[in-house]
Amino acid sequence: MSQPATKPASGIATQPEPGKPELKLVHPVSDPFEHARARRPADGLLNEIESASQRLESATPQEILAWAIDRFAPRFAMATAFGPEGMTIIHMLAEIAPKTPVFNLDTGYQFEETLELRKQVHRKYGIDVELKKPEHTVAEFEQLHGGPLYDRDPSTCCRERKLRVLAGAAMDYDAWASAIRRDQSPDRATAPIVGWDKKFGLVKVSPLANWTKKEVWGLIEKESIPYNPLHDQGYTSIGCQPCTRAVQAGEDERAGRWSGFAKTECGLHSAD
Repeated sequence: MSQPATKPASGIATQPEPGKPELKLVHPVSDPFEHARARRPADGLLNEIESASQRLESATPQEILAWAIDRFAPRFAMATAFGPEGMTIIHMLAEIAPKTPVFNLDTGYQFEETLELRKQVHRKYGIDVELKKPEHTVAEFEQLHGGPLYDRDPSTCCRERKLRVLAGAAMDYDAWASAIRRDQSPDRATAPIVGWDKKFGLVKVSPLANWTKKEVWGLIEKESIPYNPLHDQGYTSIGCQPCTRAVQAGEDERAGRWSGFAKTECGLHSAD
């Protein structure tokens, strides 16, 4: 008789469930970035997710989420910054699978309005969004680096206070949901519905990849989904407070992020 999949300390299944290819850990490591690089999709998984991505191109976001939950739960989670797209997916998860783990990468620099949305999510949906925090507090981090990094080296700041946190959280899961849309930026234009996220070593599912900004806000208005009030003040994309400004008429949707730097992505969704 075949044995069920086991979950060792690494969190990677050593034997797949029938029809569910596992992930393989090339070598045990403790650093989250090294752990992500050491994770490899087992034989057949890449073909499976490529086929699923093509098949789900015409599916609704709810159908995509339902597929991901059926395929990967309980090792499927969502990371959110409480943007309109993220709030839309949380609303859908509340209807489809409300026990899906949802977490926020709390850099310590987020707007108070952003953190207030976490409370609204709990009140409206009963979902407790976990705050994943960096190893060091903001004060400790700035002391270690001789002051804030966001105004002189934002890429390192993002890496240490956001990407490293997600890499650590990813150790506990096999797949995660992102809230990106293809029409948000050139970096996101070719995002698959389902793909292998080599940066974090797990499967990445993007239910809203084919949606437009208009569709997202249409559902928010129709279903009274909570959203960040800063969006009513010209903030089209909201990240950390020091690195976010309102956009001007005619500017790109993400022009208000890292203004003054040749940077439009924190690194979560970029290919590098």
